[in-house]
Amino acid sequence: MRVVSGICKGRPLKAVPGNTTRPTTDKVKEAIFNMIGPYFEGGIGLDLFAGSGGLGLEALSRGLEKVIFIDREPKAIQIIYENIHACSFEDKSEVYRNDSDRALKALMKREISFDYIFLDPPYKKQQLLNLIEKINKQHLLKDGGIIVCEHSHDVELPKSIGKLTQIKHEQYGIIAVTIYSGYGEQ
Repeated sequence: MRVVSGICKGRPLKAVPGNTTRPTTDKVKEAIFNMIGPYFEGGIGLDLFAGSGGLGLEALSRGLEKVIFIDREPKAIQIIYENIHACSFEDKSEVYRNDSDRALKALMKREISFDYIFLDPPYKKQQLLNLIEKINKQHLLKDGGIIVCEHSHDVELPKSIGKLTQIKHEQYGIIAVTIYSGYGEQ
């Protein structure tokens, strides 16, 4: 596992020990960023269910100015901090140990909205639709913002959710990626 492109290209990333976290493969990561970027001029990202932080770190390497990383597992939080340090992104990162519902409520109270939201929940506990509905309802995505959902290939998400419209859907073996854009044109 490594940073695929940008200022930290090739930098190795640590994975969360054990089999509870499934890191996004470099191939899928590269495909995701080719669909939504591939590079950025600033912007704020949210890496919910961050695991090792690979998606958020890739986004920072490719030009996002800040990413908030959230995971509920202590081992994941430790690895996220180590990977942030390895990429020297301490000043561009916030890390919180929390579950997704509490995290979204806390972000809403801070009145933060994001340009990019990465959702990669555990496949066994599929809750993407509920999460996307909350993000939409709580206005956590900026106009023209992007939500990237990584999920099992057998999960089919709707073409629209509130003011969000599905703009891409790709499958990579047992993994699928669905991308939504919010409110305005991307």
